[in-house]
Amino acid sequence: MSLEKINKIRGKGVFVTGDDIDTDRIIPARFMKCITFDDLGQYAFYDVRFNDKNESLNHPLDLHRSSTILISGSNFGCGSSREHAPQALYHWGIRAIIAESFAEIFFGNCTTLGIPCIATKQAKEIALYIEENPTKEILIDIENKKISIEEKSFNFEIPETTRRALIDGEWDPIALLLESKEEIKKLEESLKL
Repeated sequence: MSLEKINKIRGKGVFVTGDDIDTDRIIPARFMKCITFDDLGQYAFYDVRFNDKNESLNHPLDLHRSSTILISGSNFGCGSSREHAPQALYHWGIRAIIAESFAEIFFGNCTTLGIPCIATKQAKEIALYIEENPTKEILIDIENKKISIEEKSFNFEIPETTRRALIDGEWDPIALLLESKEEIKKLEESLKL
């Protein structure tokens, strides 16, 4: 099993406003009683998408259901280190996140799912442009660290090790270990005295 090389991501954006959006807001704890992550997408941002009678609050995720790039403020994914938060976003259909900054553990959990976390001080400018032009596609070029929306272009930062892992298809360490069983066995044998 070879991992996908993630060089570019293209899709529509959805703006989820706010700073310090924590993992409990992304996926409320009561929905984490699952054996697999497959059904978590429906619970992404549940408590701000629905009222206590399960009536829709017209959250941006619901209004822009086909969007695959989430845009937000600073310190996105803070709070507990639960892996369920990026899993919920992944199973909703999010394939990249643009924000001013990210919580470190959330960033790492997203990377191991192949969801690039793109940090840029221009996140709010991008969000406002997308809100005014919701049909416009965003192109995230990981290799060149550029975000493009039509004629507009924005730079972003991403740790070099993460950038290389994404573009080389080495973003999931567990998959890489499973893929390398023979090499691991050879190394193990060579280390025996």
